[in-house]
Amino acid sequence: MSKELREFRRLERVCLEQAALSTMDLARSGLLKVADDCRLAAEAIEALPPPRGVIAVAVEALRVALTPTRPPSRH
Repeated sequence: MSKELREFRRLERVCLEQAALSTMDLARSGLLKVADDCRLAAEAIEALPPPRGVIAVAVEALRVALTPTRPPSRH
């Protein structure tokens, strides 16, 4: 996921740089819109919970499997 985050941040930076160099209003406006979309996408990625590793998933599955679903009966 960090690869996607880095790519969106890079695209945002490139669009902002190109918009600053652009002499045409339409091109500058379009580049700024794309930069804003890239920023929003990067922020959405940053807001996601961190991915769980394979070991964390296995430990959780083991914990659930070993937890009794109901208390043992006392006869």
